[in-house]
Amino acid sequence: MDLEEAREFRERCSQCAAVSWGLTDEGKYYCTSCHNVTERSREVIDTGAIPNTKIQAINRGLKRKRKLEKGWDWYVCEGFQHILYQQAEALQSLGVGPELKNEVLHNFWKRYLQKSKQAYCKNPVYTSRRKTTVLEDNLSHSDWESEPELLSDMSCLSFAESGAESQPDVRTPKPFPIIKASHSETTSVCSGSLDGVEYSLRKEKGVMKMSVPRTLAFCYLSLLWQRETITLSDLLRFVEEEHIPYIHAFQHFPEEMKLYGRDKGIFAIESWPNYEVIFKKIIEVATFLDLPRFPDITENCYLHPNILCMKYLMEVNLPDEMHNVTCLVVKSTGIGEVDFLRFDPIAKKAKTVKYDVQAVAVIVVALKLLFLLDDNLEWSLSNIAKKYNEKNKEDKPWFDFRKWYQVMKKAIDEKKQKWEEARAKFLWKGEKPLYYSAIDRPVVYKRREMVVSLQKQFSTLVDSAPNVEKKKPSSFQFNWTEEDSERPCFHGHSLQGVLQQKGQSLTTKNSLYWLSTQKFCKRRPFSPSLCWEVCVHQAELSDFQIPRHQKMQSRWETE
Repeated sequence: MDLEEAREFRERCSQCAAVSWGLTDEGKYYCTSCHNVTERSREVIDTGAIPNTKIQAINRGLKRKRKLEKGWDWYVCEGFQHILYQQAEALQSLGVGPELKNEVLHNFWKRYLQKSKQAYCKNPVYTSRRKTTVLEDNLSHSDWESEPELLSDMSCLSFAESGAESQPDVRTPKPFPIIKASHSETTSVCSGSLDGVEYSLRKEKGVMKMSVPRTLAFCYLSLLWQRETITLSDLLRFVEEEHIPYIHAFQHFPEEMKLYGRDKGIFAIESWPNYEVIFKKIIEVATFLDLPRFPDITENCYLHPNILCMKYLMEVNLPDEMHNVTCLVVKSTGIGEVDFLRFDPIAKKAKTVKYDVQAVAVIVVALKLLFLLDDNLEWSLSNIAKKYNEKNKEDKPWFDFRKWYQVMKKAIDEKKQKWEEARAKFLWKGEKPLYYSAIDRPVVYKRREMVVSLQKQFSTLVDSAPNVEKKKPSSFQFNWTEEDSERPCFHGHSLQGVLQQKGQSLTTKNSLYWLSTQKFCKRRPFSPSLCWEVCVHQAELSDFQIPRHQKMQSRWETE
């Protein structure tokens, strides 16, 4: 390496901005500070001293400065707006109508910006502590002074400045004013965004700070407003399967939106979304936005318990005849009424219903009505069904609870194992590394390159098979067919083994419902404690009156 020749190259390093170069054996320049190797070279053929030999030489001259090399001047709310846009695009690719993105979610987001005083108001919080000049040509006074009802504004286009095409002839209001500021006034040393430090320290009473988990709350509220066929559990599963951006949502930011410092604590997520946590955030967002009463959920709506119960009965491979029992449970408890299912966050008694959990609880109640689930009756009924099926092979088979339990346990165990393996293999570090300051940038990128190189080497040694393409998501996690002997389908089985004729109607052979501690069972192949907890918990949620004098603890709970 010849340091004297390297001194002729005066270009700044793209990583550490230092001017200290050395020459490698291949004739390429490398930075002696961060060891960044440049690629700017050209081949020169020297026909004098060494004929027919190619010599590598560096193309001298200062490198042209790339446009927007230091990035855009952007705010934290613009980052969340970009995440919401990407999530809306993902939902649209899953089959959701485009009006969810262009109308519902867009108006919810504008309402949040107005409520939090970040936009669509007279004095946005951005201009309170900075000397900025707002371009009047891009600002409509009527939009900012009148504070219109954003939920009724369905004529606005989709997220502006997020990649959506706009018509050149139509003048549309921007969700953020265009701000001119000098570089010295807007540069933030501690964050890539202009207000990253201020946003992380901001604690105003009555103002809800935006976060990545709350983006899922916005998405679910939009789905609920449109009464789409995606429940909250489905939404979280699609997030975990990486069909919807969440963990590495900042990876989809434009290259000009630089993230570092305090932005890491705002946009980086290191845990999977939890059902209860996201549901609480849904209530917080709906309350903060002061949303009106949501559209009614009728019997033809997907979120109605009758339809959800039908879907989950198919999912868990239970007989179709059980749908009649679940419908009776829904009708007798009144949880299928429109007034009960309506989502009204601003009512005096805010009504919130977990539609998917409620449907599962109804199925558990139906199973208890039919089989009691006391670890005794269900097995005795299974013996009767098994004997009947052996003698009458040509008739419609009776539902065998024991056989169903064995099939479901094996399928769930396999699914759980794959789920645990997928979680263990998940890479929490994204392709775009985050760093706290510009000084740490070269070190972080160097480590990232080493990790990627090691991953490639180990992948070639361990798994030589090509990567399988990601399957399209489905609302069903299990598929059951009659031809599969290992995973038989119980949808067409009969419930005659657990029902008896009484007059002109059928009633259950099981006359009890609540578990009793007077007779303890000896066998424990199936514990109904989980079913019991779900029943009691959901009954309390749905105002289903439980006779407290009859509620007893089971043996498993006492142990």
